[in-house]
Amino acid sequence: MNSMVNILVLGSGGREHALAWKLKQSKICGKLFVAPGNAGTAAIAINIPIDVTDFQQLKNFCIEEQIDLMVVGPELPLVEGIVDYFRQFPVLANLRIIGPGAAGARLEGSKAFAKDFMQRHHIPTAKYLAVKKDSLESGLSFLDVLEPPFVLKADGLAAGKGVLIINERDQAKHELENMLNGKFGKASDEVVIEEYLNGIELSCFVLTDGEHFVMLPSAKDYKRIGENDTGPNTGGMGAVSPVPFADKTFMEKVRERIVKPTIQGLKEENIEYQGFIFVGLMNVNGDPFVIEYNVRLGDPETQAVLPRIKNDLVGLLLACSNHELQHQRLETDDRYAVTVVLASGGYPGDFTKGKTITCLEQLKTCLAFHAGTVTDRTSGLPKTNGGRVIAITALNINLEEARLTARENAETVTYEGKYFRTDIGLDVMNYKS
Repeated sequence: MNSMVNILVLGSGGREHALAWKLKQSKICGKLFVAPGNAGTAAIAINIPIDVTDFQQLKNFCIEEQIDLMVVGPELPLVEGIVDYFRQFPVLANLRIIGPGAAGARLEGSKAFAKDFMQRHHIPTAKYLAVKKDSLESGLSFLDVLEPPFVLKADGLAAGKGVLIINERDQAKHELENMLNGKFGKASDEVVIEEYLNGIELSCFVLTDGEHFVMLPSAKDYKRIGENDTGPNTGGMGAVSPVPFADKTFMEKVRERIVKPTIQGLKEENIEYQGFIFVGLMNVNGDPFVIEYNVRLGDPETQAVLPRIKNDLVGLLLACSNHELQHQRLETDDRYAVTVVLASGGYPGDFTKGKTITCLEQLKTCLAFHAGTVTDRTSGLPKTNGGRVIAITALNINLEEARLTARENAETVTYEGKYFRTDIGLDVMNYKS
């Protein structure tokens, strides 16, 4: 490999802008491309208009541009087997890819597979039953023995919207039938019914080379659209890192009870894995339980986590792909990062695109990571192009100060229909050490 590393980041969200921003800081970052990218990535890298699932075009691009490192942002190309596809071609033998093959991506691509994996490897998780249409009766019986609220999860990928939490037993039974009858399309051909865990949610991020691992800073995201966690689920309306209640004792339990057996389990099942594992956790009276696995970094947690990592990210990812993570020590910024997502009015329901975004140049002491944005060809200004538009991240040694700075800057950005939550991080203030 050249001393300079040519990099391709796949994706177009806030996570990918944050990744590109962090990779760009490396002294060994050569050419930096993002496919397809957004208005934010266009300012720091070269956007390439190729869809993340157009494997053939991506392959051709990597050959033409002599890409050394490909970082896969979203889950869909991983679940669809982009790593396995690229590995077929000898000409790409030296391309390092951050992300698992299709076998490892099943941890996210199939909730039932993930739950069975946890059970096989004695990883703490909620009681569950996976049901299909022909086993509906056993699912209804399982709901009868659970205490409310009831958790129903579509087995497959449903863009973060395939989880229902229902208080009424009869409604849960009705929704179970709806899901098995195609409420989330093929994603809910199989449904996982879970016991509800009462605790505080958080996310743990791991980078693994398949043998060794590095734990990245903890974070907590906010899924609901409304203040005080009300209304429908979204892709995430904000995040905080670190999580004050995830102290050293708790994180040691996560390492020993969850991360180590997860990586050991992958190894025992001969599943090669070089990349990120996102572990969605519930802290139940000081004990960690796994809610879900993702096989990539979270969004918007990445926008809070990456600004706190002091290491050269290119070096870290190369160590991962070279099976040399045991030599890496993570250095983190002690400050809190609070990320507030600016959304389009109407999101997560119907919303309009194409609204001009202004006042970005007036932002102070914060980072702005673009998500659903494009650059207007005539004016050169960014326009809205998605439900989640921009993530504002502020850092401060004081959590309340970080919250206030993020909120003030969120108020500064202007576009028609802008919406954001003002309470991100408020619930963890009581846990300040």
